[in-house]
Amino acid sequence: MSALALCVASGVRLALHPFLGPVMPGVAFCIAAAMVEYFFGLIPSLTVMLLGLGIADFLFVPPYGQIAVIDRADIMLAISYPLVTLSTITLIERLRRSQFSTELIAAVALSRYEMLLRADNERALSRRAVDETHRLVRHLPHYHDAIILLQAVERSAEHGANEMAPGRLFANAHPDDIKRLQRGLQPGRHRVRMASGDGMHRLVECICERFTTHAGEFLILRRID
Repeated sequence: MSALALCVASGVRLALHPFLGPVMPGVAFCIAAAMVEYFFGLIPSLTVMLLGLGIADFLFVPPYGQIAVIDRADIMLAISYPLVTLSTITLIERLRRSQFSTELIAAVALSRYEMLLRADNERALSRRAVDETHRLVRHLPHYHDAIILLQAVERSAEHGANEMAPGRLFANAHPDDIKRLQRGLQPGRHRVRMASGDGMHRLVECICERFTTHAGEFLILRRID
């Protein structure tokens, strides 16, 4: 890319040479060196600057195509062209380094912000799990006599796990309803056939609630009095 920039600068200056003559022989190479510095760094731009100095002095400083004679025009080019080009390259280099530093600081800040967000989310989830655990602890003694069953929810399963613990009213529930609930127990209201005093089963309203704790998720089915 540096060689291409040098060729383009030489071609542009050659095309303008009939109009400019010996005026500003190194401007095109100075612009090429500045662009190379911006995109590719310091060493390629210095290479373009030095090679551009030789090409400008050889082709665009009278007498054209000769380097045996060194006159005032050659000395002026050798002083002004590197001075202006080096100043431009130095400023661009400082700006690019400041840009890289700013981008690095922004990337680090973004990374720390994402870490803080993840930590806040973890704390929120942990707080929610603690609150759910406390709610479960309060729920169990309060509705102890009305609980039909407790079921652990497997997160990787589609419809929940088959592991469940019987409650006080588990034995009174109809076996077919127990099998049905075991296959697809979901939070919400359910109707379950419960044994009555006369040996018959009658439908009763029940509610299933979900609790998320540190140990996992649980479904508790209880009778609504």
